Amino acid sequence: QEYYEMLGLWPLPDRTPLHATVTRTLDRGDYFVEMIHFQSRPGLYVTGNLYRPAQTEPGAKLPAVLYVCGHSGRGRSGNKTAFQSHGIWFARHGYICLVIDTLQLGELAGVHHGTYREERWWWLSRGYTPAGVECWNGVRALDYLQSRPDVDSSRLAVTGISGGGAATFWIAAADERVQIAAPVSGMADLVSYVSNRVINGHCDCMFLYNAHQWHWTRIAALVAPRPLSFVNSDLDPIFPMDANERVINHLERLYSLFGASDRVDAVVSVGGHAYRQDIRQAVARFVNTHFQHDPRPVSDTEVDLVSDQNPQSHPIPPENLRVFPKDSDIPVDALNGRIDQHFVPIAQPNLPARENLDAWKNTLLAKLRSLTFHHFPNQIPAAQPASGLWIGTEPGIRVRLRSPATPTDALVLKISNVPLEDAAPASAYVLEPRGVGATRWTRKNPPNYVERSHYLLGRTVDSGRIWDILATAALLRARHPDRPLALEAEGPAAVLAIYAALLDPQISTLKLQHVPGSLMHEKAPQLLNALRVFDLPHALLLLTPRPVTLAESPALQNAAAKLSNNFPAP
Repeated sequence: QEYYEMLGLWPLPDRTPLHATVTRTLDRGDYFVEMIHFQSRPGLYVTGNLYRPAQTEPGAKLPAVLYVCGHSGRGRSGNKTAFQSHGIWFARHGYICLVIDTLQLGELAGVHHGTYREERWWWLSRGYTPAGVECWNGVRALDYLQSRPDVDSSRLAVTGISGGGAATFWIAAADERVQIAAPVSGMADLVSYVSNRVINGHCDCMFLYNAHQWHWTRIAALVAPRPLSFVNSDLDPIFPMDANERVINHLERLYSLFGASDRVDAVVSVGGHAYRQDIRQAVARFVNTHFQHDPRPVSDTEVDLVSDQNPQSHPIPPENLRVFPKDSDIPVDALNGRIDQHFVPIAQPNLPARENLDAWKNTLLAKLRSLTFHHFPNQIPAAQPASGLWIGTEPGIRVRLRSPATPTDALVLKISNVPLEDAAPASAYVLEPRGVGATRWTRKNPPNYVERSHYLLGRTVDSGRIWDILATAALLRARHPDRPLALEAEGPAAVLAIYAALLDPQISTLKLQHVPGSLMHEKAPQLLNALRVFDLPHALLLLTPRPVTLAESPALQNAAAKLSNNFPAP
């Protein structure tokens, strides 16, 4: 369940009708190619080419290979056409092979680069990652293969390189119908992605949002003890060898605990991030060994190869492999280009009866802690004074806190969106959270290293800012134990204040201005999976009966007012 949650797939989507359609078939002599599309969810179209042998015994059921593609652009024809040689080889050797387009580079193109370069930071709050789409498309592709009378559903394999290597892991870990997985250059680990900044070389389809703070190898471990060939290259800059060795060492130890050491294999090719003869031969031999009990070396993988440098090398011209030959053939109901707005729904919690109010609050807050603030302890320790304006809010993190300009009996903490030097004098404590003012970091779009690396650790930069608020609040309460603490904030900082108050019931009052109406707003903070629990109007209701003042926030005020008409609390 944790794995599905981190892909945006929990609860699992309904297995709606696939509406699988073969638009035409090519006769290539010794094999056929079917141009096929199906809907993994209503309106989410998956386009693919299915390769099958021309000569089979009547009623024969063949093993099937799902081939998931890497990032190789072929424009309108889809990236499946770049990997046709794999489908051809498998069909010539007694397999059915379904090669499916990815979301971004398929015939009906969507987006993989939402946080990498498109500034769609609401993906984090929504819990949407294209890795979830690629996983679900693969699971439904297995549904389709299993439905075919010519497929032996007990012999299903998945393989692919790069983005397809990552998708191989997503699918094989999610669906135990996969009996063989052969990912090629598809996984490193957190030491590599974060500490060594290898995340900068990858788009968003390569990652789930690690809300439950897994070691990355646990994803691969879900495949055990099914046969797994872990294939990499020794000079691959985005899947470096140090990570490769850590991952395979963990996997070999795990498989040994199952008594299945013979089912996991490591292949290291000499060269960079690409297919070479030894990789193709190793994958083909691994599949043959487990599905056809034939461990002999494979020698004919270099036939009908596709070359990115030579367009004429395509055995089948890419345009001939289009599922929708003409633009006018593209379905008008296709959601692929905007599936990020539909794939993970925004939660709409039902309002409780009066007698169930406390239980309702506790249930939602527990879910919020699990999905959004999993890395928070039950109580954030008080910040520690450092020097001057500086305080330490957690190990390695320092922020600045300015004392009130004029004495007052009220204890107010104002959360600043700007450097302290630019903040007007106030009769309140003013907090400059991490990433603001003196602690700002360099941003480059792409690859947005700081913001993206956080979600691999189950955090966001804004959950860190909420930590700063809570640690500072604890410090101020320790200094002034007899005074109730109020928060003041505007704009994005006001959203941080709302969530800080949800996590800290000792915050007594909020005074907020210019608050966005939703976490979907482009300027709203990034809070991992928060929209899968509730949006800002429900967050306000969860604060009752504490007083909250909203100013100049019409969208949020209107939405909250509609909810409060049926809410059983004042």
